[in-house]
Amino acid sequence: MSLERIALISDVHGNLTALDAVLHDIASRGIDQIINLGDFVGKGPQGSAVVDRCNDACDVNIRGNWDDFLPTIGDDASSGMLWWRDELRPDQHEWLRGLPLSHDLLLSGRHIRLFHASATSPHVRVRARHTAEEFDGMFRNTPMTGDGTPPSMVGYGDIHESFLQVNRGRTLFNVGSVGNPLDEPVPGYVILEGVVGEPGPAPFGLQFVRVPYDAEAEIAVAARLGMPELAPYATELRTAVYRGLQTP
Repeated sequence: MSLERIALISDVHGNLTALDAVLHDIASRGIDQIINLGDFVGKGPQGSAVVDRCNDACDVNIRGNWDDFLPTIGDDASSGMLWWRDELRPDQHEWLRGLPLSHDLLLSGRHIRLFHASATSPHVRVRARHTAEEFDGMFRNTPMTGDGTPPSMVGYGDIHESFLQVNRGRTLFNVGSVGNPLDEPVPGYVILEGVVGEPGPAPFGLQFVRVPYDAEAEIAVAARLGMPELAPYATELRTAVYRGLQTP
């Protein structure tokens, strides 16, 4: 019985410096499979490079809310949105919009479902502090997830805040954010360990990982490229304080 490890990353948001640090850490641990839970683009300065890197490095890529809406915005959008949209190539717009919305796997007897934000839509947010109804909804089969075996474990991204909750045999966890963490200003990801495809009981592990990186280097790239909304972005990277909560 061979244990395998799978890295789960999410919410890179155009931060190539953080992504490369996390990918280096993953490689140093000998992990071969990477699943990306979406939001490759927006907020940060290097969305196009992030898309290319994830296309090469990740075995599974899932569509996030930014990946879904950014390629479709009109020319009347804000200067920031237009900058992030136009920083991508047309083929990258098509690639992002073609990504799946969820991914299921069987690991050490656990049916695991992965998506960006919720089982309803990549645009429907479930926060770390949520209701019992929202918790239950994360484990339901929906038109977005399809009619597979209902999961006993669900992992997602979107909220940029890692957590784990176990309730009556069901586990809900958030992998945090690589490029724009808002719980602490250090990129995070998750490692799952178990026997892939094993329907019966087998050893299993879930590990949260933090990887320091040079945030100032990424901020300098954003400044050099003339990215809009630089000041709130820099504060988010330095302090993990969401821009809507920053003091003007």
